[in-house]
Amino acid sequence: MKAKVTVMLKSGVLDPQGEAVRHALGALGFDGVEGVRQGKLIELDLASGTTQADVTAMCERLLANTVIESYSIEM
Repeated sequence: MKAKVTVMLKSGVLDPQGEAVRHALGALGFDGVEGVRQGKLIELDLASGTTQADVTAMCERLLANTVIESYSIEM
């Protein structure tokens, strides 16, 4: 079984990498981009019997800094 975890900075937290991407896109002539938020996608290959609760625990303990990041899980 696979799980996909998407981790993003919470709204209100500054995203300097996203801002750098937005600026670079503008420099390349893509003027229609008003904002960029950059995150990470983590794909997990799970053993049978691993539950969504297990993946949630992984996120809470390691994969996301829950003070400044939010996450979503797709099993």
